[in-house]
Amino acid sequence: MLTEIRIDGLGVISTATAQFHEGLTCVTGETGAGKTMVVTGLHLLGGARADAGRVRQGAQRAVVEGRFTVEDVHDSARDEVEKVLESSGAQRDDDDSVIAVRTVGSDGRSRAHLGGRSVPAAVLSDFTAPLLTVHGQNDQLRLQRPDQQLQALDRFAGDAVAGLLRKYQLARRTWLQARTELLERTARSRELALEADRLQHSLSEIDTVAPEPGEDERIVAEVLRLGDLDSLREAAGAAHAALAGSGDGEGAGALDALGGARARLESSDDPALTALAPRLGEAIAVVVDVTTELSSYLSDLPSDPAALDSLLTRQAELKSLTRKYAPDVDAVIAWADEARTRLASLDVSEEALAALAAEVETAAAQVRETAKKLTAARRKAARKLATAVSAELSGLAMGRAKLEVEVRPLAAAAQDSAPLTVDGAELHAGASGVDEVEFRLSAHSGAQSLPLSRSASGGELSRVMLALEVVLAASEYGSTMVFDEVDAGVGGRAAVEIGRRLARLARTHQVIVVTHLPQVAAFADTHLVVDKVDDGKGVNSGVRALTTDERVVELARMLAGLDDTETGRAHAEELLATARAEKADTTSAAG
Repeated sequence: MLTEIRIDGLGVISTATAQFHEGLTCVTGETGAGKTMVVTGLHLLGGARADAGRVRQGAQRAVVEGRFTVEDVHDSARDEVEKVLESSGAQRDDDDSVIAVRTVGSDGRSRAHLGGRSVPAAVLSDFTAPLLTVHGQNDQLRLQRPDQQLQALDRFAGDAVAGLLRKYQLARRTWLQARTELLERTARSRELALEADRLQHSLSEIDTVAPEPGEDERIVAEVLRLGDLDSLREAAGAAHAALAGSGDGEGAGALDALGGARARLESSDDPALTALAPRLGEAIAVVVDVTTELSSYLSDLPSDPAALDSLLTRQAELKSLTRKYAPDVDAVIAWADEARTRLASLDVSEEALAALAAEVETAAAQVRETAKKLTAARRKAARKLATAVSAELSGLAMGRAKLEVEVRPLAAAAQDSAPLTVDGAELHAGASGVDEVEFRLSAHSGAQSLPLSRSASGGELSRVMLALEVVLAASEYGSTMVFDEVDAGVGGRAAVEIGRRLARLARTHQVIVVTHLPQVAAFADTHLVVDKVDDGKGVNSGVRALTTDERVVELARMLAGLDDTETGRAHAEELLATARAEKADTTSAAG
């Protein structure tokens, strides 16, 4: 429930505070006094778009502050509010109320606060949505839209539709996910097949070359060696000859010299010389080893001139791999291992796609079955809603009017991305089902029923909306309903009936009405007036609650400006007395 609103710098209002209570509160005032600014402020608290043009001329900002309590609302609304408060970190005030604030700067910048915490404007919308419903001229126009009519029907149907709608949405989500996967897999099957072909071709190329770890580095070293083959053979041969001799008997080598030296030392009688002989033996052993390795080296040197060409050819094969797949042979081998793993994971079989297609069809059947049940429940509720609203219209001076609520299948458009076949028809499976709802009004006996947008005048549309809210309110309680000029375009008996219906609605809801009709204001439990003062420097408006005597004066003014006459006051007192009597009778009947 809204208990208080404070407005600073909004439109013609410099500073104003209004207290709200249970029951019906009517807000009146002269034209241009700023009555609608109260509704504008509530729209801002509801997260509406900020408009710098609404900031009072000369003010730096407009500030709207609302105080809400949640004890008297129904459980589902209270749960939604608690979730918003918890997620935003908002704090309750000392009296357990919650303060929401919206600030709009003259530069168009907007800020929002909830329970002392800075929050996005969308959070204010989430907070006030379960607590506050504002009906203005634009809201009446929205009632002409099919999506709003569908929401109204579902709201009336309650759990009978809500449970089926949740099941439908869950089944639809499963179906769309499976369908999307099938489409992607089908489209990607060609991509995966191409990828598999590329991998197989690459692996075949690598396997044909059959590189070995480190082979590219070894070939580089070998090519360098073979490029200097003659000088290597000459150097190794000369070293071998120096150690082992020329082999043709013409020159002795180091081994012969060392052997002769050791023999002389061993034949000496001097122990000192004899002791040196073993050391020469060690040197001879080293020279023998080196000589043997030189012989092996010389024998391993290629004698075939084509050996270098063969290595260069192999090097070119390896380079063809490193240019395509990796910077060196070891990395090419690693890439091939990963490619084999990837190739094994690619499933492009027709069997896999067929299994997924069967899963999609099963999910579609579940959506189809749930959608048909949802449609049946809506049609049943539509008949009840039409009867109830038509009865209310009869009491709103539209005695012969009849509302029809039509529920029909919503055909899929040509470009529909996910049509659903139901009983042979291609339907649009939206988040709310496969139905579209249309409210049709027959304004009087014999009149053709037409869509609201074509059959209802402004006054009739206001009464249809009010009748709908009265009917919907039967299953709810506790929230705040705000009506801005709901009585526009009506008068006389219809105005009295609107006042009576608003008073009835106020038994289960807090109702705030901005009105210009005294017949409506007479039913108020609390009467607020917006006063306009023009001091020559500018217009300023304020809001105040009226006493009983002041209400008589205000109602007399509303009765064609008769506030200064006995006739006007007498008429106003009569209106108040009649309204009090009718409210008392209604309360007794309800009890």
